[in-house]
Amino acid sequence: MGKVRRSAISVTFPARLCSFLAGGGGAGYFCVSKNKEIMVARNLLRLDNASFIYPASQSKKYSSLYRMSVTLNEPVDEAVLQQALEASVARIPTFGYTLTGGTLWWYLRKLDCTPRVLPLQPLHHFSIPGNGGFLFRISADGCRIVLDIFHVLTDGNGGMTFLLTLTAEYLRLRYGIQPVYGGRILDPSDAPAASELADAFDDFSGKRGCLEQNDPAYHICGRPLGIKVLRNLRVRIPMAEAAAAAKARNATVTELLTAAMVAALQDVRRNDRFARRSVLKVNVPVDLRRIFGGNTLRNFSSYVMLGVDVCNGEYDFGHILEVVSAQKRLFSMPSQLEPKVAKNVELEDNFAINCIPRVLKKPIIDIINRLKGDRYCSHTLSNLGRIELPETLRPYVRDVDFILGRQRGNSGASACTGYGDHLVLNMSRRIADRAFEDAFLRQLDALGIGTEAEESDI
Repeated sequence: MGKVRRSAISVTFPARLCSFLAGGGGAGYFCVSKNKEIMVARNLLRLDNASFIYPASQSKKYSSLYRMSVTLNEPVDEAVLQQALEASVARIPTFGYTLTGGTLWWYLRKLDCTPRVLPLQPLHHFSIPGNGGFLFRISADGCRIVLDIFHVLTDGNGGMTFLLTLTAEYLRLRYGIQPVYGGRILDPSDAPAASELADAFDDFSGKRGCLEQNDPAYHICGRPLGIKVLRNLRVRIPMAEAAAAAKARNATVTELLTAAMVAALQDVRRNDRFARRSVLKVNVPVDLRRIFGGNTLRNFSSYVMLGVDVCNGEYDFGHILEVVSAQKRLFSMPSQLEPKVAKNVELEDNFAINCIPRVLKKPIIDIINRLKGDRYCSHTLSNLGRIELPETLRPYVRDVDFILGRQRGNSGASACTGYGDHLVLNMSRRIADRAFEDAFLRQLDALGIGTEAEESDI
């Protein structure tokens, strides 16, 4: 059943109809109004607009996952971490939900059990039943607090907010320090705000949209690793050197890193005798909260495609950076993002689409995702920016990491965070060859940016 967004009249549905549409688990009632912030069917939440592709594309071989971790200066006490986990889930209650399928759509359903701290597992397929129904996993790995998330639950900003709130509560319980709350660190004693649980995409309902037009992009090929193997190159970059190199070229650090990746793609393509496509594009996620406002802790992001087409010849780094910077600033403008986001909401609102049973929606959405997803980008770079911690917490935290899981259509993806005096860039991939990563490191070296790289299987 579709969301009722445009009517000013609240609509109440009978208990039996609600239960049927929600897959049998929605006894009671739910109410949807023009100014609604969440859909309530007792313990049910409708998936946000960005989430529908994730359950549709999930299989035994693939789940859209990412990993975040905080490295402390001392080994993690699992008993204390369990207490902090329970308090954090109470503060951000969507982390206490599971995924359930209704007759027409997927929903989030509240669980009656408590998540547990689990042993660290490889970052591959995510079994929801094998995880007690939860859509995330918390592990203690030596000095690290590790968070693995199925993307249907939240985006990078929501995930980092949960992890930092959990870390602050752990440090409070373990060492008796008092965190300063704000930003991505929430006070567990506060009640959850309805706006934090909202589907922020509702604000785009009723607006005219249009689909973005892109050409298929070049993809890196190589010898595949095992289906359960994901290789990661962890690169530490001095913050001051990256910032100075970007400033000298009138660019941001994200634009500089993206341009370096496009230049690396150009190097790899030059040596690829099977290369046919000439479009070199990096997919850069954009946090819509910074542009359109809001504080939802669910998914609320879009993306911009940055890069060049080398069909008429290659470009030097200076030109690539100039193009990438101009594209980033243009495509991130509200006037450019709004039609793209509005079109996705428009498709969700479509009455005919809403009437299609979920069992038929799944393969349809999956096919569209295969045709429209990674086909138009060569790589992904997700940069969560600088992680700011209160002064009382900094002595206890050594590093903050962000890693994207196995990609479906591309050979790999990169994720970046900044903490202290370093950027940490994790370049994960599902192929053995690391020609792209090596070309990227050479590009940074040519820019005068030093790096420390360490490779491991995750």
